[in-house]
Amino acid sequence: MRSFGSDNHSGIHPKILEAIAAANTDHVFAYGEDPVTARVTEQFRELFGPQATPFLVFNGTGANVLALRTLTRSFNAIICARTAHINVDECGAPEHQTGCKLLSVDTPDGKLTPALVATQLHGFGFQHHSQPGVVSISQPTELGTLYTVDEIRALADQAHRHGLYLHVDGARFGNAVAALGVSPRAMITDTGVDALSFGGTKNGMMLGEAVIFLRPEFAKNAPYERKQLMQLASKMRFIAAQFEAYLRDDLWLELAARSNASAAYMAQRLAEIPEVQLTQRVEVNGLFALLPRQAAEKLRESYFFYDWDEERGEVRWMCSFDTTREDIDGFIDTLRQALQA
Repeated sequence: MRSFGSDNHSGIHPKILEAIAAANTDHVFAYGEDPVTARVTEQFRELFGPQATPFLVFNGTGANVLALRTLTRSFNAIICARTAHINVDECGAPEHQTGCKLLSVDTPDGKLTPALVATQLHGFGFQHHSQPGVVSISQPTELGTLYTVDEIRALADQAHRHGLYLHVDGARFGNAVAALGVSPRAMITDTGVDALSFGGTKNGMMLGEAVIFLRPEFAKNAPYERKQLMQLASKMRFIAAQFEAYLRDDLWLELAARSNASAAYMAQRLAEIPEVQLTQRVEVNGLFALLPRQAAEKLRESYFFYDWDEERGEVRWMCSFDTTREDIDGFIDTLRQALQA
């Protein structure tokens, strides 16, 4: 099966599988007190600066919840785009685990702006209202669009002026860095981001994400939050070993650049088909398109993908690090046949 449903559908990069096997020797201390995790901590600090403190977790929801719970109290509110993963696809876990209210905002392209955030910055000091505590953005967004460095800085500055923190959901962070061609430090540390969920599973890892706290004071409570959230791995060396291989020699950026390039090629081929209309700019590895319903149903007989907005007939196609041009050409041929049918 070749799927365009999600970059989670792909397998594991061979170098990461090799790293897991290589870590499977001898005995080491558990719960992150091992040399592999220590080395990965230094790798993350090379990327984000000496003040960065990473915490490895099992999955993306766990990463987001750990970041948000560490940054908030239960009476806070978290401001996000209505399309944000924390609002749509985490089964209420952020609200359930933090106690915070999510304040979701409509956006045309998945991106928050200072003007949109400002609509939620009220009720400060009023005990009957949840107190705004965090602005959470996705980079890239759930619609595959990107924030510029200046846009992230503007949101961080606004948040800090009002006593809020800025969290970045970077489940596909590698795709954003590869697309924009800026360093992780310039995009995150230098803009004033307070916490980053750094993804790996969608880009060639077996499992595992990291939460990077950019302020040392957050590292004080995060270990206990991680334990309570059941995200503390006993044999953490096997998550760390994946990250060590993932970050070494910029493998993570190489894989992200591949999936971005596949999506760009797919957009080029789709432009040949007038019946298909892309609804968002193709900036990373996701494509959103309007497709006649009957054609979508016919196409699904050969390729899996998700509906994004069933009412509009909008679908989402995702490219993975191992998506090939042959995969895309076969998809396009089958799409043409479905439209003719």
